[in-house]
Amino acid sequence: MDAKIAQKGPFVAQETPGKKFWCACGYSQNQPYCDGSHAKSGTGLSPVMVEFTEEKKVAWCGCKHSGNKPYCDGSHGKL
Repeated sequence: MDAKIAQKGPFVAQETPGKKFWCACGYSQNQPYCDGSHAKSGTGLSPVMVEFTEEKKVAWCGCKHSGNKPYCDGSHGKL
């Protein structure tokens, strides 16, 4: 099963140091972060863990179709 498109554009966030889990399935109610919904979605997709060592601005993929997951690469423009 394919991922659900959460939104046709990136989720831009100022991230703090630490581990973040990006939702790959699109079913999380806490986008762009995983809330465990992948276990019930039936997509077979798992979250992607990213660890930041410093504060930075991130454009998380919202359409779940990026070729550079978990980051936005503009793929939403082709959907």
